[in-house]
Amino acid sequence: MCKKNQMKTYAVITGDIINFTKLTPVNRHLLIEDSEKLLKSWIKKSADAEIYRGDSFQVLFEDITEALKRSIQLLCWFKLRSDQVNNINIGTRISIGIGEVSYRGKNVLSSDGEAFHLSGRNFDQMKNGELLAIITGDGEKNAAIQVILIFVNKIIRDWSLAQAEVIYLLVEGKTQQEIANELSLSQPSVNSRIKLANWKDVELALKYISELAQRK
Repeated sequence: MCKKNQMKTYAVITGDIINFTKLTPVNRHLLIEDSEKLLKSWIKKSADAEIYRGDSFQVLFEDITEALKRSIQLLCWFKLRSDQVNNINIGTRISIGIGEVSYRGKNVLSSDGEAFHLSGRNFDQMKNGELLAIITGDGEKNAAIQVILIFVNKIIRDWSLAQAEVIYLLVEGKTQQEIANELSLSQPSVNSRIKLANWKDVELALKYISELAQRK
């Protein structure tokens, strides 16, 4: 039986892995295995996160702010899986649909509703170089969100591996000193990477988008 949900707003992430097919079969398998574990560790119900067609994934979040936070981590996660030896840059494109869910199926792929439709359709319309897209059912909100994301995407595209490594852990909730200890860096070095990544600007933009999306 499918469980119906009304009024509550969800966030659905639809994404794929850039340059996935350029990896060796062994590395593709390891990437999918590790990524699936990561996605499922973020949610209460394992079935709310699935990888399908090899290089595509979908995740259902009950909290919009959490979805935005995890989308940033996913952008860092896949970037850090690049094969530097063979010069293969791995990345991801992510579309977040914010809206209601009509029903929950046996897993995220068999569920349905506004959030799923928005996420999937917007993903299909993503432009070259666009890493993060966010859409709601409100046209005025979307217009504002799209302008903000022009700048957010530009900043994220320019992140180095070193910056992505620090941002991933920062978004996870670790302090600068904890990150420094984990990466064998000095705290000033961590702080420098955060500043060079313009993280405060991205964080502020995502906070505004989250608040705007949830505004009645």
